[in-house]
Amino acid sequence: MRMPVGNIILLVAAILIYFGIAQRVLDRMRLTDRAALSVVGLLIVGSWINVTILREPTELIVNVGGALVPLGVAIYLLVTADEVREKLRGTAAAVITGGAVYLAIKVLNPEEQTMFMEPMYVFAIIAGIIGYLAGRSRRAAFIAGTVGMLLADVFHFIELRLANLSGRTWLGGAGAFDAVVIAGLIAVILAEVVGEARERLAPEQGGENA
Repeated sequence: MRMPVGNIILLVAAILIYFGIAQRVLDRMRLTDRAALSVVGLLIVGSWINVTILREPTELIVNVGGALVPLGVAIYLLVTADEVREKLRGTAAAVITGGAVYLAIKVLNPEEQTMFMEPMYVFAIIAGIIGYLAGRSRRAAFIAGTVGMLLADVFHFIELRLANLSGRTWLGGAGAFDAVVIAGLIAVILAEVVGEARERLAPEQGGENA
């Protein structure tokens, strides 16, 4: 059985965390190395566990690693945020990202198979970029990227239910697991790179103004 790309990425992330390379990002997100490694472990193990919530007329399947664990981490980040503004921004950013990905799926229509790369990766990149732009901070960006991908599937499920159509919605499963991981990673990396660049420019600008 082929290992999901998301799991490969998580294994690489675990190595970086173990050697302390991701310490700066974890500190900003208020996660210890042990907590981060535990989350990575839960994501990997949970990626093989699916729970069927509904069967008819629209089947709803939830993947533990691709949906429940990222949602749990997002809730933790929201609850531990110092400012109410950041909590609201993270929540709003997730909804905005979810809506953007949902619209992108409708416009690009992955079923036509005309994309230059795997459709789920395209949507993951979209979620990661919009998640950062809407969230800005590392915490809010991660929330927006991961939860946004999940919300796009939730919107699809609601659409099927309202139309009383048969079909399947798989939250965080199959290729969606990879997409959730990639979206969260891209959002955090963008927030880290841009945030560090701004911090380095701030003293220089201050010196020029002074």
